This record gives sequence, structure tokens and C-alpha cells, in this order.
Amino acid sequence: MARGGQGLARVAVVVRAGAAPLWWCGVFAAGVGVLAPGLTGRRIGVLAGAALFIVAAAATGLLGRRRYTALGRAAARAGKHDVLQDRAVTVRTWRHGHRWWLLLAFLAALGASLAAPAAGGMLLAGCGTGLRWKAAWLGRRERDDDALLWVRVDWLDRRGGRPAGKAVKAYRSTGVAAGDAAPGGARRRTPALV
Repeated sequence: MARGGQGLARVAVVVRAGAAPLWWCGVFAAGVGVLAPGLTGRRIGVLAGAALFIVAAAATGLLGRRRYTALGRAAARAGKHDVLQDRAVTVRTWRHGHRWWLLLAFLAALGASLAAPAAGGMLLAGCGTGLRWKAAWLGRRERDDDALLWVRVDWLDRRGGRPAGKAVKAYRSTGVAAGDAAPGGARRRTPALV
């Protein structure tokens, strides 16, 4: 890393990194869980799962927005020595750091199917949907402000998550063409012109 520079990860990419694994673990757990009738029966399990999906998506999507907004408003411009982390590295770091939590959540969702079929899986899928919704909200803010938000890698937790955690004191910002991810953390469809 260059003298005086910091490693920076995209805030929206960190938020979005858990969306797909949670969604697919949840869908698979719900699919397997619905095969057995469970204690409550399939109908009640699926209805409970639908309610849990909505609650989890809303809670995950809305949680912490005030903190993200405050850090985004106070973002300082990234310096020329700052190193922007690739999207793939950020996603890999998050998924590697959370692999055991994902496995435990998946097993817990399967276990919950013995009581209420599909409910645990739908809860996981709702969390994944909420993360994608939050990343999309961040993307809209980035487009409106014409600036991408970045967080210092050393301020993320040891698993590569919590881009608005207590350790994060400020964000950095760049133009929307910086990095290899579009606003909201998705892959760029076309290469950015720099």
C-alpha cells in the first residue's frame, strides 16, 4: 500500500455480500423443510414462514439506516494513495469470514422445519432479501449524491462485515466511476470509463 494510503472497501458491496448466500441457504432449507409435515403441518409452517420472511426483510433492510446516512453525509474524499479493494475480494472476505455462521444458520433452519416446515428457511431468505434491499437503497443514495461510499478495511470486523459498526468512524467517497462495482454493490455491466 502506498505511503499514507488506506485499504478501502465499498460499503454497498459489504452489505450486499451476504444477500445471495442467505437467500440460497434459505430457499434450499425451505424447500427441504416443506417435504416433511412437521409438528404444525405444511400450511401453518408456510404461512408462518411467509410472515417471518416479511418481518426479517423489513428489519434487515431498515436496520441502521440512520447510521449509514450520517456516515455518508460526513464522508471525506478518498486520497490519491488510498487503495480501492476489488468487489470480488470484498465479497470473498465476507463469505469466508461468515462461512460457519451461514452453515449454522442453514442447519438451524433445517432443524426448525421439524416444528414448522419452511419457516426457518423463509426467515433466512428474508434476511438475504433485506440485505439486497439495503444495498439497493445505498445505491440510490450513491446515484443521487453522485459519489460512491467506501469504508476502511481495518475498521470492518474480523469477518469482513459491519460497515456501519462502532469501529467505523467515517466513510470516504469517490466518483461513481471508481472501482469495479456499480452503485448498490452489483457488478458493473460495462467497464467504467476512467
